[in-house]
This record gives sequence, C-alpha cells and structure tokens, in this order.
Amino acid sequence: MSESICRDPILLETGDGVATITLNRPDELNTMDLPTLEALVDALDRAAANPHARAVVLAARGRVFCAGADLKEMKERSAAEWERIVDRYLDPIRRISEMDKPVIARLHGDAVGGGLGLAIACDFRLAAEGIRLSAPFVKIGLAGCDMSAGYFLPRLIGLGRATEMMMTGRLVGAAEAERIGLLTRTLPAAELDTAVSDLARELSEGPPMALAFTKRAARRSLDLTQRAEFDYEIFAQVQCLQSADRREGVAAFRERRPARFTGE
Repeated sequence: MSESICRDPILLETGDGVATITLNRPDELNTMDLPTLEALVDALDRAAANPHARAVVLAARGRVFCAGADLKEMKERSAAEWERIVDRYLDPIRRISEMDKPVIARLHGDAVGGGLGLAIACDFRLAAEGIRLSAPFVKIGLAGCDMSAGYFLPRLIGLGRATEMMMTGRLVGAAEAERIGLLTRTLPAAELDTAVSDLARELSEGPPMALAFTKRAARRSLDLTQRAEFDYEIFAQVQCLQSADRREGVAAFRERRPARFTGE
C-alpha cells in the first residue's frame, strides 16, 4: 500500500515499506514553531502506527536540514508556560527514540540546535559532505543541553567532545563529525539520496521484531547496568527465536536465497 499525506509544514509520504517525513519550511530554514512541532509529532505518530511502514526517513526541503526552534517563539512567558513548551519540544525526540522502527536522518544541509537534536535522536545519520552541525544554545544565553543534546551527545561522541560542543556552540564540519561518531556516514551530495534509499530499503526488508528488539536493547543499554542489559538481551533473543521470521531467516540462509520477513 502507498499513501501520500501532505500536511504543511510537514510532509508525510509512505510507500515501498518506508515512511518519509519531510520538514517543509524551506523559507524559514525549517525552523520549528509550535504548529510545526505539533505537525511533526503527528507525522511521527502516524509513521509509527502504520503497519505498511517498516523504516522511517526524516528529511527536509530547502537549503538546510533544520535550524532549530523558531526564534519568534522567544516571547516573554511565565516559568510554568516555558516548562510546558520546552517539554513539548522534546516530544519529537521521544517519538523517534521510542519508536520500534529504525529511523534514518537524511542530512542534506546544516543541522543546528533543535535540528541537531532531531538528528542525534535518529538511529542513523547519513549526511552530504560539507554540512555542519552545532548545539549553539549558549550563543543566545540558553543551556547547551537543549533538545536532547545533553543526553545523546555524550553517549555518541564522549563527554569531552560533547562538553566542548555544548559550551562553545561551534559548528562541526561533516568530516570531523563522521570521524568522532556524530555521523554514521558522509557522502557526496549527489549520492545521498541513493544511499538513504538503499539503507531504508534494506531495513524495511529486515525482520521487524528483531530490529525492534535490537533498537530497544541499544537504547536501554544507555541507562542500564551490564546485568540488566544482559537480562534484556536474553529476553529479546528468546522472543526472536520463537518467531516466524527466525525460521524464514534460517531457511533462506540454508537455501541460499533472500529472506522474506513478515514480522509474524
């Protein structure tokens, strides 16, 4: 099944087992105001619930991937109002992180502030050569740990590098970002779409249960002891061992043919 939903300022398209969510405010550098935020959360919820989508791509139109929150939202508000808003801005991060489906960030342009937060919440970050990434919150007097940076950056690139990024707000180039583990892979811009499409197709054809347990295990391990993580790995593997996908995978291996995973 293939569906196409156009909901400005977010586009959601589903086809061939992949849901593609596109930030669609190119004239505003894909910044996120509150209506955009609500539309993004809605699109992520739709993608997560769609049984025909087994992988998700987060992309954007225009010159940059995302320049973060829309500064027009920086109005005078009470502490209680700000608490609700800052918490709400973390909801897309929560949706990406907690979704059982693999999520690929397609970074054709700079990912700054909240854009960086969206990217580092994803499972894969494929980027065009020459893009830049930054957590520039301190530049405008905000804590550098906003939009999940304080959680994901130390886990992706280590405490020292993460601290330097958050406390200086400097722009990190794609080559350095790949070297330190901030990006999964960098490619020439002309090759980015093909690489994203190939990875999304590979993931969408994979065993959904096994991929879901793998993502959960990796995410849980960030906050668990070794013993707790090992207990979860045992649980996850026992579930997969009893699945139809495991039987199909073994049969396909023995018969030297591609596996046809169904998620049953």
